[in-house]
Amino acid sequence: QVRLVESGGGLVQPGGSLRLSCATSGRTFSSYTMGWFRQAPGKEREFVAATIWSGENTFYADSVKGRFTISRDNAKESILLQMNAQKPEDTAVYCCAAAPPGQSGRYFYEYTYWGQGTQVTVSS
Repeated sequence: QVRLVESGGGLVQPGGSLRLSCATSGRTFSSYTMGWFRQAPGKEREFVAATIWSGENTFYADSVKGRFTISRDNAKESILLQMNAQKPEDTAVYCCAAAPPGQSGRYFYEYTYWGQGTQVTVSS
């Protein structure tokens, strides 16, 4: 059974940092694009960042570029999202997802596997 399990969410003050982790199991995601999406209350699901599992290509939404960093831990078969200089508008449920090869990685409908999500709240 394929599973993606997020962890690391919580409450952080504006300007603070959090690191999210997405643990994968059930299959090998080599060559898959691994992405992070977020959804705030009353808003549509939004692309945050993505990386090709076996490559060096990473890309970000303009709203997080320069503040967030996506990376992978091959030994633990997990994807990380380091979030710095956080803003209240970063508040959302963050989900990791996996898309098969050949997808752009920017659109939620390209992704086959999804985690349940972890809540991130940025507030003073």
